[in-house]
Amino acid sequence: MIISVGTRLRLCSQTCCDRALVSSSGLDSDESCEGGSESSFKDALADGGSQKNNGSVPQKNGMKKHRESLPAPMFSRNSVSIWSILKKCIGLELSKITMPIVFNEPLSFLQRMTEYMEHTYLINRACSLSDPMQRMQTVAAFAVSAVASQWDRTGKPFNPLLGETYELIREEQGFRLISEQVSHHPPVSAFHAESLGGDFVFHGSIYPKLKFWGKSVEAEPKGTITLELLKHNEAYTWSNPYCCVHNIIMGKLWIEQRGKVEIVNYRTGDKCVLNFKPCGMFGKELHKVEGYIQDKSKKKHCIIYGKWTECLWSVDPQVYEAHKKLEKKGDKTLKNVRKSLRVFLCRIETGFLSCFLCWWDSMQQHGCTPIPVTQRGTEM
Repeated sequence: MIISVGTRLRLCSQTCCDRALVSSSGLDSDESCEGGSESSFKDALADGGSQKNNGSVPQKNGMKKHRESLPAPMFSRNSVSIWSILKKCIGLELSKITMPIVFNEPLSFLQRMTEYMEHTYLINRACSLSDPMQRMQTVAAFAVSAVASQWDRTGKPFNPLLGETYELIREEQGFRLISEQVSHHPPVSAFHAESLGGDFVFHGSIYPKLKFWGKSVEAEPKGTITLELLKHNEAYTWSNPYCCVHNIIMGKLWIEQRGKVEIVNYRTGDKCVLNFKPCGMFGKELHKVEGYIQDKSKKKHCIIYGKWTECLWSVDPQVYEAHKKLEKKGDKTLKNVRKSLRVFLCRIETGFLSCFLCWWDSMQQHGCTPIPVTQRGTEM
């Protein structure tokens, strides 16, 4: 018998753990963090057959609460010899190798995919914009923010069973989502999300290929992600960047996103090219993202840059290129000019939903000085 993820979560231990850097999306709470007794498990089984398909559990005063931490504590990996397990796996795909459970976090990969929707406000913002270039900027910000929850997430989610599904409805954010494991060999997970108001459809499939390279593990998220803005009759597609976990054998684990991401608007022909830069020898480029938006005639309209763990900026291409040239010569006279022309696309808060979208107007056009949002957000 195949048990859905929603049922499995109610059967697992609900011991409260430290607040983790994990999105609260997809982790519905049934207020069972006080313990996992046998009677509570029986009650969960009894409730499972009478609940609606959205997986929600009746709560006091009709209020819905969502988890802000993992549903079970993470185990220490200090007592496990990683090298004894991985030394025979160099260059191989890890999805075909049995790994100790301590390497997993207590989530299914179907749940991890729902974290793409953590910054749904960016999609809603794109739906409300009339300028196609501004819509592309906002969609690019959403594509980058979708991988922000992976920051400092060194645990591997559990592989779902074939046919396993996970359903999520977030009325306060205005969307519903269903994900399913559609293939076992190779492991392919698919998801479909849509706006409750009929504004957008977001869907895709992912085949995560994991490889071990001696000191690091690399994840290649094969598959295409599609965002449809129904009001504008537009469809955007892209693929996620590579994810690499370093210091597998010794040292502190850290995560790096790298590779090129191309976002295409098939109605207008506009394209956004984002380059997730590799860390480099001295870590100068760690977490940095840089790219541009061009129309169908390949004319660049804006430069996008920032960090996928913090924020993104938009700036005029001519100003940006002039600044880069002078910066190489040691001249920083255009630094204030670039600050005055850039636009703050989004601030990424990994693990929480207290994010916002803020546009900074040009001082030349409106005669106003931008107000710093945060100290980190105002840094170049």
